[in-house]
Amino acid sequence: MKKTAVYPGTFDPVTNGHSDLVFRAARMFDRIILAVADNPEKQPLFSLDERIELAAKALHGAANVEVVGFSGLLTDFARQRGAAVILRGLRAVSDFEYEFQLASMNRRLQPQLETVFLAPAEQYTFVSASLVKEIARHAGDVSAFVHPDTLRALSKKFSHAGG
Repeated sequence: MKKTAVYPGTFDPVTNGHSDLVFRAARMFDRIILAVADNPEKQPLFSLDERIELAAKALHGAANVEVVGFSGLLTDFARQRGAAVILRGLRAVSDFEYEFQLASMNRRLQPQLETVFLAPAEQYTFVSASLVKEIARHAGDVSAFVHPDTLRALSKKFSHAGG
């Protein structure tokens, strides 16, 4: 039986930390679905289509990775896609409480769906999409934290912001 893992998130934008986690997980699972959440409540900088496109470019070359958008309950999406695992990253202890709560609720909604946590590579433990956006908004250099296509998209988004 092939194991499919869903890695959900807003990915606004996808960072090198996200990509690192996906490429590492792709060695452990037969298929990874990067599930880009259509989450208008978060007021994302990039549209859903832009986030999907940027993630696909950042993950180009991973044969067993698929990037798709979704809305609604993650457990429903995972069931529809035949996933057995939800993949989540834990950067710091502060992430654990929230992630544990999500994992517990997801298990309650769909008991056969397991959550697997991966720690990021050391150089990405402090990288978050929110920090990347904040640095880029103020014309800071985020080139070490995102794919070149994402860097260009961030520069374009903030070129009219006036620094």
